[in-house]
Amino acid sequence: MGKRRVVITGLGCVTALAESAEALFEALCQGRSGVSTITTFDTTEYPVTIGGEIRDFDIGRYISSRDAKRMDRFTQMAMASSIQAVQDSGLDFSHEDPRRVGVLIGTGIGGIKEIEEQHERLLTRGPRKVSPFCVPKLMGNAASGCVSIHYGLTGPNMCVVTACASASNAIGEAFWSICSSRSDIMIAGGSEAALTPVGLASFCALKSLSTRNDDPTAASRPFDVDRDGFILSEGAGVVILEEYEHARARGATILAELIGYGATGDAHHITAPAPDGAGAAEAMRIALNTAQLAPEQVDYINAHGTSTQLNDVAEAVAIKAVFGEHAYKLAVSSSKSELGHLLGASGAVELIATVKTLQHGVIPPTINLERVDPECDPRLNYVPREAQERPVKVAISNSFGFGGHNSVLAVQRI
Repeated sequence: MGKRRVVITGLGCVTALAESAEALFEALCQGRSGVSTITTFDTTEYPVTIGGEIRDFDIGRYISSRDAKRMDRFTQMAMASSIQAVQDSGLDFSHEDPRRVGVLIGTGIGGIKEIEEQHERLLTRGPRKVSPFCVPKLMGNAASGCVSIHYGLTGPNMCVVTACASASNAIGEAFWSICSSRSDIMIAGGSEAALTPVGLASFCALKSLSTRNDDPTAASRPFDVDRDGFILSEGAGVVILEEYEHARARGATILAELIGYGATGDAHHITAPAPDGAGAAEAMRIALNTAQLAPEQVDYINAHGTSTQLNDVAEAVAIKAVFGEHAYKLAVSSSKSELGHLLGASGAVELIATVKTLQHGVIPPTINLERVDPECDPRLNYVPREAQERPVKVAISNSFGFGGHNSVLAVQRI
């Protein structure tokens, strides 16, 4: 039996820019930035005081306050994004076999906010005052578990933890679940809420963040010669994946087809990418091979594009290794220039932006890109500062994470 086709029928997200897929794409195309001064905790003693903070998120719009109190912020945002995506898809699970519907939501860090709060309670009030909901709230698989419970879904239920590749790996593994007939529908994506005192301090200690505190909206500068680090952000993104014939039979609106997935490891360093981009390049090749695509058929790459010295160069090298001369004909842009880095959620949110690009024929820009770093090759079209209108039939979305995890998703307009 041949590989079953997988389509995307629903999108949902919560980000510092917007709380729906359509509003997110509009903001991205306008070149708006979601980066601002952090307000949720005191950053006086931090070398970094900016981030992609979501200030007006209200989980009460989606679930009861009783249920919300039993979830860490990252799970709450995953729930909101999942509910949005299900509504967007038009699915009614009372008409579906729950055994054929699964959930796969990744996270890089999980419930760090809960860990911090309960550790403070332990120190100030003693061990008997630690919440009985501490473990259910902090565990990384809480998001996928809560979504499946909310909808009564008993199909494959998993969590992927591969740092900044988590959401893309989750979507890719959900893709294979449908391809291999283990499921007909998958709710897949990622969520992250690591913009906390310990989360920020930890990345500051790594010296991986931008310190452009006096100009937050210009701080994330992928591929720019003056980039000085990434922006720590929070948020979630979820897509509904569905077997093609199943989607057609119920009259679903098909947004795009997910046609390829590649995953590799660098085996190089726990935080730095392989300088030659070999692992990233191989993940792109695998995604293209899975999709049965020639490199020349790709029109657009939604780049990982973190705004760090090592990652941007390695990705540029990898793109040229895979696409050769065609690399100079396709478009490459980084949504992180506007959103910052959502860590384990980034791949899902960026795939949503990529799907919208296929639909609208507009490529969101890489904002703040004034001068391309010579090592990133100025001949590549990084869509600097302003969106570009051009037809996009096939696109890939890159996600690379600490630990050497590389994940690439390929989609096409249908």
